[in-house]
Amino acid sequence: MMSGHVEPFTVHFDDLDPMGIVHNSRYAVFLERALSQWWGERGVSFAGGRPSSPDAMHAVAEYSISYRTPVRGTGDIGVHFWIETLGESSAVYRFRILSADGATVHAEGRRVNVKLDPGTLRPAPWTEDARRTAEPLLAVRTEEVAQQR
Repeated sequence: MMSGHVEPFTVHFDDLDPMGIVHNSRYAVFLERALSQWWGERGVSFAGGRPSSPDAMHAVAEYSISYRTPVRGTGDIGVHFWIETLGESSAVYRFRILSADGATVHAEGRRVNVKLDPGTLRPAPWTEDARRTAEPLLAVRTEEVAQQR
């Protein structure tokens, strides 16, 4: 069983570069949209320009990606993500951009989010509600992490 979540995603024509492959900058957008979708379905989002939860206030502190095999053309893919570490005020996400059937890893990487206090914009602890909500994403077993690297 695969840990984390795979969000189905569609590559559109405007995601492509002049060579007909997904432009490198779009991979970060794919992850952002997949994470926003997952958290939004669980009540953590921005509605009317306001956070629905204090846990919606966070910033990306670090981002790295390795490109493996280009995504060629439009169509369906999957964005697989999980939380490697959930700290006091940070979350370390790991992710993979997959072919629709999951057989090909197009890219993989790491993203670190830091939860912010809305008033001070300084790091703040995740709420207990966020920790409970994130539990399905924390289910990576050691052997799965080793296989995914």
